[in-house]
Amino acid sequence: MSTEPDSANGAITVEVVYATPARQVLLRLEVPAGCTVSEAIDRSKIRDEFPGLTVDPAAVGVFSRKVPLEHHLRDGDRVEIYRPLLTDPKETRRRRAKSR
Repeated sequence: MSTEPDSANGAITVEVVYATPARQVLLRLEVPAGCTVSEAIDRSKIRDEFPGLTVDPAAVGVFSRKVPLEHHLRDGDRVEIYRPLLTDPKETRRRRAKSR
């Protein structure tokens, strides 16, 4: 995808994604150039898909790179909302190694 906004209307296309163990949703939307991560999440209405979803400001990213909610998006960016870890990955590896 191009990184330049659509010059005809000053809009860019971004995706907002969120997943649970049972379901993944990817919403593609047009937003004004200069839109922030926070604004894109609100405009996507992803909370309608996942009632009760609370977005942790420290748990969002663009293409697997954490960014603040105030980060300005570029055309083609994918906003990712991360879930909290259920277990510590190090502890899980320790338990798995111990059981072998």
